[in-house]
Amino acid sequence: MVAAYFRNIFTSIRSLLIGMKRTGYYFTHHKEIITKQYPEYSPPVAERFRGEVVLTHNENNEHRCTGCTACEIACPNGSIKIVTKMETTSDGKRKKAIDTFVYRLDMCTMCNLCIEACPTDAIKMDQSFEHSVFDRNQLIKILNKPGSKIMDGVE
Repeated sequence: MVAAYFRNIFTSIRSLLIGMKRTGYYFTHHKEIITKQYPEYSPPVAERFRGEVVLTHNENNEHRCTGCTACEIACPNGSIKIVTKMETTSDGKRKKAIDTFVYRLDMCTMCNLCIEACPTDAIKMDQSFEHSVFDRNQLIKILNKPGSKIMDGVE
């Protein structure tokens, strides 16, 4: 029991000295830069990285979302909520359209199931990764832009 106690002290001191030796080496050899400052050096983002869901709009503020709620149904934790409304088209027919596309980034697990479920490819995963905020309510986003409408020919 006493031998195990002193063996533990010896291995701890040995481990400490190995770490101090490595730190001392990097302190005296300034050739190699190990730490890179974040704002100046932005890390490369992988091509298949999933950041957040975005509703794509074209230059005329038109989107492809029909309000079918397939993405809302596919979402495993309810981070998407689509509020729809009925609009009258130019030929007098009533058609469902999105009123509000609410995306809760704070609940999203970036699983990509909503993207796979979308029949019109209206939403996609963006590569943004800087989501730090002080207020959690800033992570609730409205994805459809004000005054946006559905593209012609999308059913």
